[in-house]
Amino acid sequence: MLRIVPIKFHHAGRQYDFNAQNFELKPGARVIVETDRGRALGIVVTAPREIPDEQAPEGLKAVLRPASEEDLAQAAGNNARERDALRYCRERVQSRNMEMKLVRAEYAFDGSKIVFYFTAEGRIDFRDLVKDLAHHFHTRIEMRQIGVRDEAKLVGGLGICGRELCCCSFLTEFYPVSVKMAKEQGLALNPTKISGQCGRLLCCLGYEFETYCELRKGMPKCGKKVCWNDREWEVTSQNALARELTLRQGDGTTRVVSMDEYESGHPREPAAPPAGKAAEPRRQGEGGGQKSRPAQPREPRPAAPPKPAKAAPPMQAAAAVAAEAATEAAAGEQGKTGNRRKRRRRRRGNRPATPGEQGE
Repeated sequence: MLRIVPIKFHHAGRQYDFNAQNFELKPGARVIVETDRGRALGIVVTAPREIPDEQAPEGLKAVLRPASEEDLAQAAGNNARERDALRYCRERVQSRNMEMKLVRAEYAFDGSKIVFYFTAEGRIDFRDLVKDLAHHFHTRIEMRQIGVRDEAKLVGGLGICGRELCCCSFLTEFYPVSVKMAKEQGLALNPTKISGQCGRLLCCLGYEFETYCELRKGMPKCGKKVCWNDREWEVTSQNALARELTLRQGDGTTRVVSMDEYESGHPREPAAPPAGKAAEPRRQGEGGGQKSRPAQPREPRPAAPPKPAKAAPPMQAAAAVAAEAATEAAAGEQGKTGNRRKRRRRRRGNRPATPGEQGE
């Protein structure tokens, strides 16, 4: 049997398996291990476990020893030297006008190498910079370019939720995050609200994405025309957690229904009170209402007197009088014209005959 122990080198770094040999190790203990980059100071994650020899991973390294007081003092000295190295490297970068941002400097446990982490938009030619650093520190220099997410992991900080960043507290690996995850959860696509300290989409958008996908199964999409309760509705919004839909008709009527009501096709009827029990009136102080009183017969109200007809407004009365006068004037003119025509006819019939007419 082989005893395997998981060890990490940073607070939220990846875990690597090592051969615990015969050491009794507890979670949180400091140990010295052998790595591909030399000796390093690591932290035990969990207690060792036993596995068969044939299941041992290839290239398994061993734990050299538990960290002593001298090892811890050497690690503290390396941390102080890292700050000085980072400050000197930043001065050299500014003097050479290099477009790069230094994030962190890390000393190897035995001091044989210094690793400088930096971010940049593109490729950087830092050969002259490495010569300056090697001449000053008299050790091996390694420049390592990282991304913005790795920068946030190394620097740390607080998120918009007020808690420590996920990447520097418990996330050991980065997973791809897309805008689709924010849309599926109904979040506003505001870059300031869905982006983290690194400028990329929040890692926490992927935590509940699969749950929302499961809850939205069977729910009609927003904007779809559906038939419910023998009427046509339009789906305006969804509430995946409550499993509810907001429906709207053409006249603007809206209704919030649960998926059970929607699938049944009919609204849910209110629960009826138990048989033999009448609804008790609310007492004062319950539900914020006043104390109810027993119903009393109402006395019949006296009949209201008939209302007098309203007089027409002065303007309307004047207009009516003018219209009536105009009608009478028109009638009088018509009568005079008729009488005049009749008189002419009578005069023509009584006039004496002309000489020509007499001869005929």
